[in-house]
Amino acid sequence: MTQSTIGIDVSKATLELYISATNTSTQLANDPKSIKAWLKDQDRQCRFVFEATGRYHRQLEALLADSSCLYFKVNPWQARRFAQSTGKRAKSDAVDARLLAKMVDALDLEASQLPHKTIESLREILLMRDGLIKEQTAEKNRNQDLQLGSLKRLSAARLAQLRKDLDQLDALIAATIQSDGELANRFELLSSIVGIGPISAATLIAHMPELGDISGPKIASLAGLAPIVRQSGRWSGQARIGAGRAVIRKALYMPAVAAIRYNKDLKAFYERLRNAGKPHKVAITAVMRKLLTIANAIVAQNRKFCP
Repeated sequence: MTQSTIGIDVSKATLELYISATNTSTQLANDPKSIKAWLKDQDRQCRFVFEATGRYHRQLEALLADSSCLYFKVNPWQARRFAQSTGKRAKSDAVDARLLAKMVDALDLEASQLPHKTIESLREILLMRDGLIKEQTAEKNRNQDLQLGSLKRLSAARLAQLRKDLDQLDALIAATIQSDGELANRFELLSSIVGIGPISAATLIAHMPELGDISGPKIASLAGLAPIVRQSGRWSGQARIGAGRAVIRKALYMPAVAAIRYNKDLKAFYERLRNAGKPHKVAITAVMRKLLTIANAIVAQNRKFCP
């Protein structure tokens, strides 16, 4: 008997469903009551697949996990590329749901798991912190252009409030990590690496839970820090990084800058690349990749960094 796959296109109000076993489509309200009632009638052997769509997919994922369902949460970029590879030019909720079901049947995807509750909380706090940092930068730029004294004072008060809010969020990040023994230990290990500060360590914990469980090349690929080869016949293009988790690349840039100043091993590594003719951007990316593989190794071995 062929295992049934259900493709789910998620939107704010509805779930568009495609059931491969019956080759039928239907629609469901995107609310807990409707989803729970629908899941009760589904075969436990079904596979469910949907795109990661921010807050809209979270309750669906939580209910699938609570029901011990086998589900796949796929990257929207990857799903769109798969759709293009099939030659489908039309795009609608029904078409997307059907293609998601076909994607699981065609590709060897890994089943997803609901993130650790503490990690979910940490991600949410870091997301808010990132928003406040952007707001602070915009306010600082605005403050420099203001001429009226009353507006200057208003802007200064706003900046003071933002600093206060950021301090509260930093304290909340620390408290959230310390509330879980395993995460607290991981934070201590990552913070021992010269160049990686508290927020960078927290970001690695929140957005790279695979640390210590997979190989260095795989962890670099997940972060989008592994060069992608571009070659065809006699033509060979320049290898470039791409895709992967941009949040990790962003979190590792400043630690890499600090590392080439204060970490003698990584400074020597960076200078060796520069002396070999590599551009600064290529060399700093290599340092970022090296930092991530070091982080992966010390978490796997459960020991602090030793130069």
